[in-house]
Amino acid sequence: MKTNITDMFGIERPIVQGGLMWVARAELVSAVSNAGGIGFMTALTHPDAETLRAEIRKCREMTDKPFGVNLTFLPTLRPPDYPAYINVCIEEGIRFIETAGRNPEPYMEQLKAAGIKVIHKCTSVRHSVKAEKVGCDAVSIDGFEAAGHPGEDDVTSLILVPLARDAISIPIVASGGFADGRGLVASLALGADAMNMGTRFVATREAPVHENVKKALVASDERSTRLIMRTLRNTERVLQNEAVDKVLEIESKGDAKIEDLVPYVSGLVGKEMLQEGQMDKGVLSAGQCMGLIRDIPTCKELLDRIMEDAAAILTERHAQLT
Repeated sequence: MKTNITDMFGIERPIVQGGLMWVARAELVSAVSNAGGIGFMTALTHPDAETLRAEIRKCREMTDKPFGVNLTFLPTLRPPDYPAYINVCIEEGIRFIETAGRNPEPYMEQLKAAGIKVIHKCTSVRHSVKAEKVGCDAVSIDGFEAAGHPGEDDVTSLILVPLARDAISIPIVASGGFADGRGLVASLALGADAMNMGTRFVATREAPVHENVKKALVASDERSTRLIMRTLRNTERVLQNEAVDKVLEIESKGDAKIEDLVPYVSGLVGKEMLQEGQMDKGVLSAGQCMGLIRDIPTCKELLDRIMEDAAAILTERHAQLT
């Protein structure tokens, strides 16, 4: 299947594995790329730029297919050394970077000079228009169904993707609620050039997380997520568990501060949960597409199935219309 995204990335299938903190390591990224999509490893999973360099080289040993790096720009008391991460990407010949969080404009000149294609994650039409204006080559449009931080506008992919398509001319990746062949067909019909999957890729054989995490995603349904940190206007969609219930209890009392929530929402606590499989220990970003996750395949099995199902849907609908 050829689209503007498959042409841009040089891939066979219009399926993107977005950045997944602690999860998007060489094992998963290479498996997605080897299966014909494109994987993005998460730079901030690694404590410093040199560790990222080692992971990039490890991934290159596992695939000769295209892959990229995710860089998330977030406000923090201890900002990562973003220039160092970018320099490593340039030195290692990374051709694709997915940015998220704050506007990537301060880094665009350096990235463009290195010949890197930039895809920026957006949760609104206005952000996608700005991304095109500052020179991004593509955008990933995240609907309200998505895991992690879906923005504060509460607009679903069904509305957001076509509105973005009407507003910009660069390629679009649809993200939020997509997990199967039906989602791929729907994303293309809405005007996107590919679909992004995050939560679905966590429930694959190659995802480097505890088996309990994968089984929890299979056992959950579309109602199993909760929205935390809404009172801080930093909304995050996560899998419901005891830690999430505690966060919501604290927020319900009013005047909650991030310091009150850190023991439960800390990234390091979440990392331990992913490694140890203690499913009530921290918070796990997860999307409503959990209702569509029913097994734990390899990435190749998953992408093969998605493409086969999408082809069958398109063939059947075409026959019905002719």
